[in-house]
Amino acid sequence: MKAITIRHYGDAEALELTERPTPEVAPGEFLVRVKAAGVNPADEKIAIGNLDGIMVTHFPLIPGFEMSGVIEARGFGATEFEIGDEVIGFVLKDWAQNGTYAELVSAPARTLARKPPSWDWPHAACLPLNGLTAHQAIKRVGVGEGDTVLIHGASGGVGTLAVQLAAVRGAHVIGTAGERNHDYLRELGATPVAYGEGLADRVRRLAPEGVDAALDFYGGDAVAVSRKVLKDPARVASVADITAPEQGGQLVWARANADELTEVAALAESGRLSVPVHRSFPLERAADAWRTLHDDSRARGRIVLDIDAA
Repeated sequence: MKAITIRHYGDAEALELTERPTPEVAPGEFLVRVKAAGVNPADEKIAIGNLDGIMVTHFPLIPGFEMSGVIEARGFGATEFEIGDEVIGFVLKDWAQNGTYAELVSAPARTLARKPPSWDWPHAACLPLNGLTAHQAIKRVGVGEGDTVLIHGASGGVGTLAVQLAAVRGAHVIGTAGERNHDYLRELGATPVAYGEGLADRVRRLAPEGVDAALDFYGGDAVAVSRKVLKDPARVASVADITAPEQGGQLVWARANADELTEVAALAESGRLSVPVHRSFPLERAADAWRTLHDDSRARGRIVLDIDAA
């Protein structure tokens, strides 16, 4: 199979299109023909060694966490899907050697769910990681009917889905974003607020009695600011600030969960979730996709590798 690999720690310049053996399919796993793969900042962070304390890295490394594709083969005892089924996946097996920037990937059943039928391959490939991250963060702080939720980075990849998932639960969302994304947040059903100095005061004007929960998908001082406006300072979760527990909040790292991914996919199919795609690239231009993460860092929408989406 063709795959993007990296032989040593490095950035986009170290990515290579190579020929790799077809992945071995262990019991309980499925071989998936990848149609599209989502591109995430975490892919590069791992490749350059920034997450060594969290994830074990072996070389040659195939980047990528999430994908959409078709079941091509089944391992012993793998019964959840049939050959030809269309799936999405947040593939966490041995990421360092079995990532999704490839024509084929072997995925445990717990990492897969059925693809929303009406969604195309590129959009579906952007659901698993961001969708599970948002879903699990919302569950962690117990967002429910009637809550007012402050979401930092609300117009980003995870934030966009978190706004929609919170709304599905009956919450009112206040979302931080740059001015140019305020109309976009209004379209999603959130009340926008500018980030930066004075944020706590601006949030208090919108929620004089305080907010019920806060989600940080941005970093910086978001956790500290959130605690100033929360009714219960412990109801803040961050995916971007590793010091969140030291500040009395919670740190969220997405976990593969087939049931939760199925729930996210069902909401997507029902029309209650949407994911904008900013640009797509063929597999051999993965390096350009990573450069675009930096060059278009403020652009709305996801970046995708279109591997076999015809």
